[in-house]
Amino acid sequence: MQIFFDDSEGEDYEKTYGETMRKALSVVLAGEGIDAEGAEVSVSFVAPDEIKKLNGEYRDVDSVTDVLSFPQFDSVDDLISMQEETGVAELGDVVICMDRARQQAEEFGHPLEREVIYLFVHSILHLLGYDHMQEDEKKIMRAREEEVMTELGIGR
Repeated sequence: MQIFFDDSEGEDYEKTYGETMRKALSVVLAGEGIDAEGAEVSVSFVAPDEIKKLNGEYRDVDSVTDVLSFPQFDSVDDLISMQEETGVAELGDVVICMDRARQQAEEFGHPLEREVIYLFVHSILHLLGYDHMQEDEKKIMRAREEEVMTELGIGR
């Protein structure tokens, strides 16, 4: 399993969050029946102006968001087929706005690490096809997020 870190803010977030993100990725993938061995994902930590630009460019939304997800495949079946053929499962890209993560951690009254790992888990689930636009989808996704966070020992 590989997580490729890209930090345009100049801090070593891999050192701070890398180990927990690897555990989180393993937990999420195991729950989805995907072999973590060849899984790859990139994680970028960006400033508000960068995530706003990405949000506008790819989602036609003119605002800052906490996290964005960009899958590298059309379906989970395609991902599994790719992994069976090549030994690699390229999940996609996760982009986290650290300023927004800091604001939300303060707002919710929990540590920044919990917020960053939650955003990572949330984004990985999006990469795997989960969504929260409809209430029934939202319930399923939120339950899965809580399950993963609890397994990591980072529950509410």
